[in-house]
Amino acid sequence: MKLIKILILFFFANYCLAQKQFEVYFDFNKDFPNENSILEFNEWKTSVKISEVFKLEGYCDSVDTKNYNKKLAERRIESIIKLLKSSAVLLNKDLKKIAFGKDFERSPNQDENRKVIIYYNEVQAENPKSELYEKIKNAKVGENIKLPNIYFYNNSARTVPKSKTTMYDLLCVMEENPKLKIEIQGHICCQIDTDINDISTARAKAIYNFLIRNKIDRNRMTYKGYGTTKPVHKIPEKNETEADENRRVEIMIVEN
Repeated sequence: MKLIKILILFFFANYCLAQKQFEVYFDFNKDFPNENSILEFNEWKTSVKISEVFKLEGYCDSVDTKNYNKKLAERRIESIIKLLKSSAVLLNKDLKKIAFGKDFERSPNQDENRKVIIYYNEVQAENPKSELYEKIKNAKVGENIKLPNIYFYNNSARTVPKSKTTMYDLLCVMEENPKLKIEIQGHICCQIDTDINDISTARAKAIYNFLIRNKIDRNRMTYKGYGTTKPVHKIPEKNETEADENRRVEIMIVEN
């Protein structure tokens, strides 16, 4: 009995549950995930230790009526439930299912609105704080910090799955430092002219929305797109390395 208690204490001393989310995308008017999302889903379920899924939110684009879209969002949620069950992912017995018709803040890119967000608890080992965490925590007001390994799909504000590690590092430091206030800054590369589609603002807002969805007070954050006005390297860039370094998301410390 004593040994069991020791093992339980060891488990909780070295592991914790972290609330996270994963987004699955759909093609127009479809209620089953598109091919790319299925590939990402399969990668996700094998790369994380999921304790349980506790909430699903379904969304649609702005086409058609609110009632039709809500029913489509409901079907998308049910499709994800079947996918999760077939993958032996545990669903909370009080699983929350929320379908939105048109009553949510939509992205100007319709592809990014056709989705289901999976909210889940992940079993995590207690690791030392990341380099980014320490850098932000110790930063001075007015200092700019690049968010490493934040990547987006081409000409889109949708982050690729491998960006999540950095996004959750940022979330962690925001959660644990309630006085911290930031401006999220988006930058693009390659274009000498202005950011015609305002992708830099949309990408900064994507990080902002991620933090909002994870219950960070919006009064602690602003976002702004700078286009190509603040490049690290002169535009046009000499090579892809310089382009990558210009194509970035940074945060500026407003209060710490």
